[in-house]
Amino acid sequence: MDPQLLISGVIFGLSIGSVFFLLSIGLSLCFGLMRIISLDQLLYYAIGAYITYTLYLVTGSVWIGVLGGMVISGIVAFGVERFIFLRIYERDITFTMIASFGILFAGVGAIKYIWGLAPLPVPSPINAMASIFGTEIPIYRLIVIVISFLVYVSIWAFLNKTITGKAIRAGIENVEHVEGLGINVYKLFTTTFIISGVLSGLAGGLHAPLIMVDPQMGLEVLPFVFMVVIIGGLGSIKGTLVSAFIVGQVISLGAIIYGPLAQMAPFAIMLLILLIKPTGLYGSKMLKR
Repeated sequence: MDPQLLISGVIFGLSIGSVFFLLSIGLSLCFGLMRIISLDQLLYYAIGAYITYTLYLVTGSVWIGVLGGMVISGIVAFGVERFIFLRIYERDITFTMIASFGILFAGVGAIKYIWGLAPLPVPSPINAMASIFGTEIPIYRLIVIVISFLVYVSIWAFLNKTITGKAIRAGIENVEHVEGLGINVYKLFTTTFIISGVLSGLAGGLHAPLIMVDPQMGLEVLPFVFMVVIIGGLGSIKGTLVSAFIVGQVISLGAIIYGPLAQMAPFAIMLLILLIKPTGLYGSKMLKR
């Protein structure tokens, strides 16, 4: 294999893995604390991308668009949590997953009504290239990778160094013990849901310059997001990061070796890992809520 093609493939895999991580972390956090499968995170991902596009047209700055997308996604996530999920947290996990799927489809319909059906382009905020071992790499892709690592470090610091974060981490282990300490777990649920929505919006905003913004974009990445969360282990932040980069590399290098591998190989990797470790790389046995 051409070394330059290999380097380009690795960087592409890291950048797409970074987007998968930012998008999957919301699913992982929501499952870990609330024991819900929040497929509506894919809606906030699409909202982040479309707000980035809209604010770019208004301000001429993609970065302002990304920040605006994060804010709007967080606000929408807060509204969904307050008016829908707050009423169904106690229901069976299958019920909450179906409800979140309905929210996703309703949101896709709203996006089509507001922005139309045609794919929309968002330009890269940085067109410069960097040379890595003689291979020209878009600096923007490197920035996306760095941002994902900064987000991981920030989440780790929040969960381990702040009172609210420690309460969330304790809730992930055993929510009944947290309730026994007199902590309002529903406030933790709301905080976690907003953080998840903001990060999903960030994923959409950062991904927008790398693809065409499309109403179906959330549904298109759904299989890969599921694979990331399952491979890493439900509720594991570290596992989500590691599995996101694994899936990203498998997609990228698989496409270089043989096109159809980009779609097939991640499923094969997931099945292999689940055969060896059914809970995922860093997952633990599911606790009853």
